[in-house]
Amino acid sequence: MAPPASSAAEPIVQFTRVSKHFGDFRAVNDISFDIRKGEFFSLLGPSGCGKTTTLRLLAGFEQPDTDGGTVKIAGEVVNTRRPYERQIGMVFQNYAIFPHLSVERNVAFGLEQHKVPAAEIPGRVTQALEMVRLDPGQYAKRMPNQLSGGQRQRVALARALVLRPAILLLDEPLGAIDLKLRKEMQLELKALNKNLGLTFVYVTHDQEEALTMSDRIAVMDHGIIAQLGSPAEIYENPRTAYVARFIGESNFLGGTATRQGGAWQVASPNGAFIIPDAPGLAEGATVQIAVRPEWMDIFPVDHCPSGENAVPGTVREVIYLGETMHVIVTLGDGTDCTVAVRNEGQLIKPLPWKKGDRAAVSWLPEDCQVLEQA
Repeated sequence: MAPPASSAAEPIVQFTRVSKHFGDFRAVNDISFDIRKGEFFSLLGPSGCGKTTTLRLLAGFEQPDTDGGTVKIAGEVVNTRRPYERQIGMVFQNYAIFPHLSVERNVAFGLEQHKVPAAEIPGRVTQALEMVRLDPGQYAKRMPNQLSGGQRQRVALARALVLRPAILLLDEPLGAIDLKLRKEMQLELKALNKNLGLTFVYVTHDQEEALTMSDRIAVMDHGIIAQLGSPAEIYENPRTAYVARFIGESNFLGGTATRQGGAWQVASPNGAFIIPDAPGLAEGATVQIAVRPEWMDIFPVDHCPSGENAVPGTVREVIYLGETMHVIVTLGDGTDCTVAVRNEGQLIKPLPWKKGDRAAVSWLPEDCQVLEQA
């Protein structure tokens, strides 16, 4: 029988006003969030933002400050519980597999430490290796120095999964492998998450990695959560300039808002443009907007489509990126706007734009992301 809706929605992890200091440095600052059972949840941000400390607080390698809130797993406070008491598995960036043990002995190590009956261990090791697509007959007896980087990563995953944790923690586990394999492993981790029904908590500084794999993302900045939401929410509706800059590329424009009939018009040094309504907007307010390069287009001055915003400028650079071309337009106040244009083949259908051309950057009013003021 399916569980009642209320219990199905209960979070498996809860952080409530959690803080962590190291001396005078506050690594985590009064953060609160939930992680749902079975979801792929990513902590994303640059070095020093607090994401790894947050993961270590969940793992039990660190404890919150004495008055620093609570960490709960499955409804129980675990602030002082040791890592092996938390039903978690951990995969590290450097794999942390034992070089002197074979693959099967590496995977079995945790089972032996947990005193699992010896007769049960071989079957569980085989099952774990099969989960991560390592053929036990081919790889079980190999030593770590006989494996590729991707294979060592799979061994580290198998060693964590063999313990059947409720939550799998992954601390930048793909950082040490090449780009092609990293993209393959991203899809495999997402598939494992869905097939096994485990909760994955993933730390990364790679925005594309987080967007590819996550059900939800917490973007961190100086120990706080700047924004939490789905990949689409984070990318398409960033709350702040920090989030808009960190997740993908954005163009920023600002000015003073005035009500024009049923819409808001912003007077900027580069000309006026229309923005959607937003909470807190008031007559004469200073606003900042972000617009993604792929939501902009470029036209000859005075030839922009009716109903679109348009600001004039001069083409500064045209950059070839393979699938797309970036046309960088310098506006009247010196601000650069990047317009992403689909590459339709530069050898047979080259872009008509070149350095020094006068041009207008245009976009739909609804594509303005009105940002919160810092």
